Amino acid sequence: MPPSNLQAALEALLFSSDQPLPLTLLAESLDVAPDQVAEALRELEAAGAARGAGVQLREIAGGYLLVTAPEHAEWVGRLLRGKKKMRLSRAALETMAIIAYKQPVTKSEVEAIRGVDSSAVLTTLLERTLVTIRGRSKVVGRPLLYGTTQEFLDYFGLRDLSELPRPEELRALVAAREPEQLDMMELEAPAALDPATAAEFEVVAQVGSDLPFSSDQPHEVEPMAPGDLDDAVVEELGAPRDPAAD
Repeated sequence: MPPSNLQAALEALLFSSDQPLPLTLLAESLDVAPDQVAEALRELEAAGAARGAGVQLREIAGGYLLVTAPEHAEWVGRLLRGKKKMRLSRAALETMAIIAYKQPVTKSEVEAIRGVDSSAVLTTLLERTLVTIRGRSKVVGRPLLYGTTQEFLDYFGLRDLSELPRPEELRALVAAREPEQLDMMELEAPAALDPATAAEFEVVAQVGSDLPFSSDQPHEVEPMAPGDLDDAVVEELGAPRDPAAD
């Protein structure tokens, strides 16, 4: 039986989850048609905005999530200070940016851009489930192909990869500024991010703006059986794979 107060029921479900909830899952959970849920979500969002609620409804990574309103992020940050998630290193952010903008991409392609061995960084990103193995390339040697995950979208508050600033847009922004202004360039990060994650997002976007254009054809992906991933990762990176990264 559907709930008597659909908006309140939706708010309760969203409040209970720290991950974006897809529209179909919300509809199934409440025994309500998806179009009714979509309308109730719009009404819930409007009601929150009208009363200046401390949280906002955001559509992120194909689902819906309640997040802190930007004007209250400072207070939440104070409360959670000392309990923050482990931040990503500059090397990890650079590597993740290359993967995000070039995916699917091989380890050797990442290293050709960075100029250093990236085995340890790739291992960290796999363990954090921010990147995953997409399969093998069908080029000679059949190297592993890396791509970003749903967790990557969640981490940066993105609905999908199309919300990443495009390199050509960023280059145009840089070209329009005076040289002395470049170090002060501010990129617009998703509003719901805490300041530290917003700074990480800006690093990813700035690295993306420096990536070279490529005329190479995209990799043809050869799928891999889950049971083959562990040995393949150990062979390429010298480290075991975290199964949660799938």
